[in-house]
Order: sequence, then C-alpha cells, then structure tokens
Amino acid sequence: MSDILIVDDERDIRELIGDILEDEGFGTRLAGNSQECMAALEQELPALLILDIWLKDSEMDGIDILKAVKREHPEVPVVIISGHGNIEIAVAAIKQGAYDFIEKPFNIDQLMVVIRRGMETSRLRRENQSLKRRETEAAEMLGDSAAFRTLVGQLDKVTRSNGRVMLSGPAGSGKELAARYIHANSGRADAPFICVSCASIEPERMEEVLFGRESEDRGVEAGLLEEANGGVIYFDEVADMPLGTQSKILRVLVDQTFLRVGGSDKVQVDLRVISSTSRDLEAEIAGERFRRELYHRLNVVPVNVPSLEERREDIPELAKHFIGVLNRTQGLPLRELSDDAAALLQTMGWPGNVRQLRNVIERVLILGDPGGHISAAEIPGETDAPAEEGRVVLSGAVATMPLREAREAFEREYLMTQINRFGGNISRTAEFVGMERSALHRKLKSLGVMTGAKSGRGNDSEEIAAG
Repeated sequence: MSDILIVDDERDIRELIGDILEDEGFGTRLAGNSQECMAALEQELPALLILDIWLKDSEMDGIDILKAVKREHPEVPVVIISGHGNIEIAVAAIKQGAYDFIEKPFNIDQLMVVIRRGMETSRLRRENQSLKRRETEAAEMLGDSAAFRTLVGQLDKVTRSNGRVMLSGPAGSGKELAARYIHANSGRADAPFICVSCASIEPERMEEVLFGRESEDRGVEAGLLEEANGGVIYFDEVADMPLGTQSKILRVLVDQTFLRVGGSDKVQVDLRVISSTSRDLEAEIAGERFRRELYHRLNVVPVNVPSLEERREDIPELAKHFIGVLNRTQGLPLRELSDDAAALLQTMGWPGNVRQLRNVIERVLILGDPGGHISAAEIPGETDAPAEEGRVVLSGAVATMPLREAREAFEREYLMTQINRFGGNISRTAEFVGMERSALHRKLKSLGVMTGAKSGRGNDSEEIAAG
C-alpha cells in the first residue's frame, strides 16, 4: 500500500500524471475505466487514488467509485479530477468523502501540493491503524490472584457475546485494558477499537468529536462513532459525558444511526459499546447528572475491576512486566526485582492502583543505578523521603506508647500487612515470617486477630478479623 492509482478515461491524461509522479519518485498504476479501477483495488490497495469524475464506457462513474472506496476502504484518500468542474461537483465529491478536488486543465505545482498532502494523510492513517492494532495486541492481562482470576473469567464470558459492558472500578485499576481484552478476544478483533475519553473532551466539542461535522467549506469530517464502525466504541469515564450528549448517544444505542453536526443524512453504524466509570452511577442519577435510561442501556453486563490492593499477590509479576515494557519502549535498564523490593511493593498503599505501580517502576529505572537488582531502598515511600539505613520511623501513636503496647501494635500491624499481602493465606504468611502455622495462629489470637476458614477456599485460606 505505497503506490498511487490513477483512473482517467483519457489515456494521455493518466499517462501524463503517471510520468509526472514517477519523476517525483512515486510508484503508479493506471486504469482507464471503472472495471480496471475496481480490479486494481481488489489486487492491492493504493496509498492514494486519483479519480476522474467522468468515465466513458464504464459501469460506474467517479462518484460511484468514490462511494464504494469510502465505504470499503475509508483510510484511502481520494483526489477527484474533472474537466467539467464546478462548485456543485466539488461539493458533492467532498460530501461523499473525497480528500480534495482538482479541475482540468491542472497546474502541475498545484497537483503536486495536493498529492504530497494526500500521501502524508495516507501515511498518518496507516500509522494510526498500526498503533491501534499494537494497542489491541498489548491487551495482555497479568496476574494469578483470586480477584484477578474472577475478573478474567467474567471478561472471557462477555467476549463471546455482543452485549454492552459496564466496567466499574477505581481510577488506574486497568478498566481500559479490560475493555481492550474484550475487544482483542472477540469476533471484532480485526475491526477498530476507538477510545472516547469523556473527561478530557471539552463539553461544547463533545458532539462534534463523536458525531462528526458537515459543512460546505470543510466538507465531511467523520467523528469517532464513524471511525469505530464495525468495531468497538469505548466510553472511558462515561459519567463525565454532558447530559445533552447522553440523550443523543441513547438514540444511537437504540437504532445505530445518527446525524453529523450540520448534516441532514443519517449515518448508519454497527458498534459494540463498552463503558467504564470510577463513580457511583446510581448517585450520579440521583443527582440528575446521569440519565437513568442510558445507564440501563449501557449496564447490560456489569463487571467490577478490582483495585491493586485487592490483588496484592499480582504486584511482583506486574512490576516485572513493567520493567520489560519500559526497557522495550523507552530503553530503560532491564533490571531484576529483588525479593525485598517485591515484598515492600506488596505492603505499600496504592491509591493510584496499577497506573501508580507503573509510574513507581519507571521512576526507579530512571533514577536508580542501572546495574544490579532493584532493592527495597530504591522504592519511593509515600513521603518520598529516604529513611536512614537501619532506622524505623514510628507513627505518632506508636511513639507515645509504652514498650509492651507498642510492640503488640507493631506485631499486629506487621502480621495483618503480611496476611493481606498473601491474600489471607495463613500457610504462606507463616512461611514468610518464619513461624510455624500453629504458632502464628496463637500469636494472632493473643493480638486479638481472629481467624476462621473461608468456605470453598480450602484449608490454607482463612478469614481474618480484628478482635
């Protein structure tokens, strides 16, 4: 997809354009009628199509070919040429999606300006498609915790349907990754995945961004809904969508058609809709900030994406994954994660979830020594202030307690942290802290922490509760 296809019923014209373009270093193919044009398109898509609007002895005229190309291959820019050009023909061609319009006899300099601009547009569109494919290929879900396995089990079920999915969970927990996983494993995997960041689009521009625009001076500008045709449209943080736009999206969900801003012709689309939110939508509905009808249309299959603190067992694997990704994409050092660093990461608070973990790993790789393992001392704490080696910084409450009470408070907090780290698994906790399981039970009981086996989880997983 790197050459230019020239379609004109006048042999001298098409050969002249071909010679000019080849002198400029472009590869070309020539067609004299619609049949030859469609056969050439079938054989290999060009980077750019130069198309005469009037074609003698052809089954289709230029406008018919233009419609077919924009319907089947919207990424290919089409430049219309005509010896009978007038403003009505130009407007008609632009409305049907033509990239530009040139009138015969044409100026060679003007022709080359349009061609170079069109080829650049073609290149950018191909790069954009390549990036989208890579993003979909990168929809890799990592983890082995119970919460993670539950999530993947739910996602695997919804990939087999075309139902609308509502992903809920805290910011940074991986809702977009979950949406891409659904897309990549569905029957629409080869079609577009278009992300709509509802929080970052200015409210007054939302409808133009989604539905596109039609005007005489600018022609047709497709919106994100058209770009997603045949694939998935993902509404990220859908609670931030303006109320006025919500009612129009509701109509799209009902009949899969819409009008471009300033347009009069209905645009038909085939879309799967996935949405996400970190807010309580029921509260948003009660506050009249979100439409109940839209909520029920979007929330056909609700899926909860767990926070990082709910899947602490996955933190070492995720950290190692990010080290590899950052090495490949940014050239940062490929370092091993030490056991003490992994343990520390599992005990930290993660209000920013998986996104925050990636940022911490990136910071360590940028600022740390490129050689050797990543140590616990390199992991930035919540205050980002490095502690002196061998010194434990006490909280204000513990620092004012008598020794016996402070020791009990520390042991209680330490053991609860380790138990949470290992997802409630007493055997793994005992092994890590260096105690017999029975001794750990006695210690927990003496500290007022009660344990009891969870149903259906086996003997090694136990319910922990403060007494």
